[in-house]
Amino acid sequence: MKRALFILLAFIGSLHAADHTESNSNLWLNYVGDHPIGKGPWGVHFESQIRRADMGENWQQLLLRPGINYTISPALTISAGYAWVETHPYGDIPIAADFPEHRLWEQAVVSHKALGLDWTHRFRLEQRRIGEVAPATGDVTNWRYENRIRYMLRTTIPLSADKKWYLALWDEVFFNFGSNVSMNYLDQNRVFIGLGRQLSDNTKLEIGFMEQTVQRRGGNVWENNHTLTVWLTSKWPVKF
Repeated sequence: MKRALFILLAFIGSLHAADHTESNSNLWLNYVGDHPIGKGPWGVHFESQIRRADMGENWQQLLLRPGINYTISPALTISAGYAWVETHPYGDIPIAADFPEHRLWEQAVVSHKALGLDWTHRFRLEQRRIGEVAPATGDVTNWRYENRIRYMLRTTIPLSADKKWYLALWDEVFFNFGSNVSMNYLDQNRVFIGLGRQLSDNTKLEIGFMEQTVQRRGGNVWENNHTLTVWLTSKWPVKF
């Protein structure tokens, strides 16, 4: 409770201390695949996200996230893997240079029914090594280590009798922690609303709007990223 209260007070204080707020219009194109291997509990995860700034004109980020899944029960799946991220300068207050990030991640996904709807809770831990780059040369001079925890709550609301059309709603909050974090304990929040279509038993397409609020390192710059997003998700089994 003391830790949570400290983070909340630090967050409120950072809002008052913010020197700059910028608004950006972005476009994210995403593929997320969770592919079971045969009929057993193991599966593979692969995710690619092309994140573009200025409604697609310039790069924002590129993310590739492979991993391994293990299904404990129909309501619980655990996963672990690696992610590579490349971040580019964008917006009215751009960073000085492109920088890379190597990331390990572990997560648990819990699903259940409530209020007549399907709900999903995703808990994810990340161990991040973020490249600090010399702008003059573009060389990485140091790898800064940070920890981050994320929580997503998601539900869908059927829009047709066969449930192939639906409304997708989710919110995800990110918190930084560890000795290298001083101001931006609240890293970011993402809230999404979109229209979904079940294309097949194993494939879905969702198109919608995501509002991403980011607190930059140091806590003095906030981003409000208004983002058009496209999500293609697949659960096609891997067969040998």
